[in-house]
This record gives sequence, structure tokens and C-alpha cells, in this order.
Amino acid sequence: MKDRRIILAVVVLMAHIPIAWAQTENPASLATAQPKLLLLVHRQFQFGKAGARQKIEAAISRACDRFTVPNSWIDLESVTGLPEALSFDPFDSFEGVDKAFLAWRQIFAAHPDLARMQGELDATVSSQRTLIAVRRDDLGFRVNEIDLSKAHFIRVLEVRLNPGHESDFVEAFKTLSAAYERINSDIPWVVYQVNVGLPSPSFLVFVPMTALRQNDDLLARRKSLQEAEGEEGFQRMQQIARDAYAATESNLYAVSPEMSHVSREFAEGDPVFWTPKAPASKNAGNKAGAKPSTEKDGDAKQN
Repeated sequence: MKDRRIILAVVVLMAHIPIAWAQTENPASLATAQPKLLLLVHRQFQFGKAGARQKIEAAISRACDRFTVPNSWIDLESVTGLPEALSFDPFDSFEGVDKAFLAWRQIFAAHPDLARMQGELDATVSSQRTLIAVRRDDLGFRVNEIDLSKAHFIRVLEVRLNPGHESDFVEAFKTLSAAYERINSDIPWVVYQVNVGLPSPSFLVFVPMTALRQNDDLLARRKSLQEAEGEEGFQRMQQIARDAYAATESNLYAVSPEMSHVSREFAEGDPVFWTPKAPASKNAGNKAGAKPSTEKDGDAKQN
């Protein structure tokens, strides 16, 4: 499977918040459905190779628009934390992951130029970590309101628990969800449990955002959130954080449409963002000065 994919989506850690996002095999419902499985790939790149890597990624994305590929991916570029790219593939089952692996082998065999570009991309990678996570339907908040096609940023919370404390994490996030409901928060999030790739138990929380100013809304509501939890609930949340959490990390990512590969139906959710047209040349008659359109012209298919 291409090591570029990861889905992740964005998680807002409001003292302890998670998130995630959506996709299914039906492209028409991509914006509001949550994939059962996420294949997530964290990659860091060799010093001085960032620009070359981005050009290769964009070229691969454009090439995949011209023929059918077995899955989509969204490229996330780190804004905080270590410089890295986070890719995400949505799947409905491990069988789907297996079929995609086999399909990519056939695609590379049939398209040597694409295989060459993938090799060039691999040569820029200095480190890589791959995870597969399973959606937890009992832990998200207003998940059906998530529209990933409109997400320009994603905040991701990774929580690693001490052994035997999974029930504490479940309690904490159900309490958090109830508190968010009481303050009528309009920022949804989704939770995934890592199945392979990290010490168990580990969870990922994603919060997609259209703009960074939504972080201001979260900060402004922090006091209201604590009041909604109640003093006893707040103290219990703090105790769980001390006893159950072995490590937590919250980072912000920016969505890169140029290095992602999504369906036409998905892109129609925010066409200005996903398929922007290059500005017209000041000298319309000078073809050499005109910039090519970046609009994707292919029939990209999703899982």
C-alpha cells in the first residue's frame, strides 16, 4: 500500500479532547461517513529534501487522477511538533486493505513511471511509522456532523494508556461528550482505537477545522466546559489523566489538497480548496507566461 496515506483528522485537546474523520466506499457519502478503519502513516524526510518530496507527491496525485486507484488519501502537513507528513487511507475492513495492497502492485507494474516516482519519493523518507486504527462509535461527539471535505486543518490527539485503564479512558470521553453537549458545542470529534502499530491500549482523537480561529472558540469555552462537567466530574477527569494516561500528544496539521488524492464528489464539498484554478496570466496572449491549471481532471475513484 502506498506509504503516503493516512487519514487522520483533527483532534482538539481541550484539556483532554479527541477527533477524527470520515469516509466510506460510497464516494457520495464521503463527507459525512466515518471509515471503520484508518491506515495512518507518519513520515519524516531527509534534510533538504522537503521541496523535492512535495513536488513528487503532487505529481503522483495528478498521475493517479488519470486512472482508477484502489483508495483515496489525504495528506496532512504538520504545523506543530516535529516536521512530518501524516497520510490517511480510509477502509471498511482489513480485507479492503489487503485488496488495495494487491491492486497497487498491479498498478505499479502497469505504470512504470508511477513506480519510478514512488521510488523517488521513498528515497526522501528518513523515518516512517504506520498504524491501523478502528473507529469507536461510543466515544465521539456529533460525528455525523463532520464534513472532511471542508476541513483545512486537523488537530490530532494521541493518547497512550497505562495497561488496564481502557475503561477509564472510555469514562473520561463519555463525560467529555456529555459536557460538550450541555454547552452545545458545534465542534465535533471522532475517536479511533489503535489496533496495530502502537503499544496497546492507545487511542487517536481527531477534530477537523475549517480555520484556525476555531481554536479560539475552544479556549473561550474552556471555563464553560469545566462548569458543565461539574466540580466532581472535573476532579474525576483530572484523576483519570494522572492515573490512566501514560503519554498524550496533541498536534495541528494543515490539509494539503495538492498532495492528496480524493474523489470528484468529495472535492465538490469545497471546490475552491480542493481543485483551485491557477490565476489567469496578466498577458493573456503570452502563452509562455500562463500558468497551467491545477484543477484535477481525472476520474479519481475512492474505496
